[in-house]
Amino acid sequence: MRCPFCNDESTRVVDSRLSREGREIRRRRECEECGRRFTTRERLEEVVPKIVKRDERREEFQREKLESGIQKACVKRPVAEDAVQRLLDRVERRLIDSGESEVSTRQLGDLLLQELIAIDEVAAARFASVFRDFKSAEDYDDFFATLAASGRSSEEA
Repeated sequence: MRCPFCNDESTRVVDSRLSREGREIRRRRECEECGRRFTTRERLEEVVPKIVKRDERREEFQREKLESGIQKACVKRPVAEDAVQRLLDRVERRLIDSGESEVSTRQLGDLLLQELIAIDEVAAARFASVFRDFKSAEDYDDFFATLAASGRSSEEA
């Protein structure tokens, strides 16, 4: 491992710790040339399926894009950043565990929506309005009626 300060290759590991639910190793290293310390992280490279867009284009999975969409849906909602990160971790894990080489945006959106409903129904409705291209108030009515019919709605009339 090269030192980021002096670019020398003679470094040694001072400390190693597991993190991120045991899927990542954090290593403290020290450069034997300049004596400065730095941190590296190692994690298993897992294969996340490619995302098949509506127009049949294929893209690499981009967690940042999902995070941006979820963050927009959660604006001014009582949703903790940690809850969003755990949601994204669960979705990414399910994609990896699926063993599929490709997943449609429809499947991915449904998976995100399912996870978001459990956290905040209003944020889920915002996400659904973009994902499912709501055109009118009736689309929102249908969304909330489906939630109520499935017994997920937390609001009582």
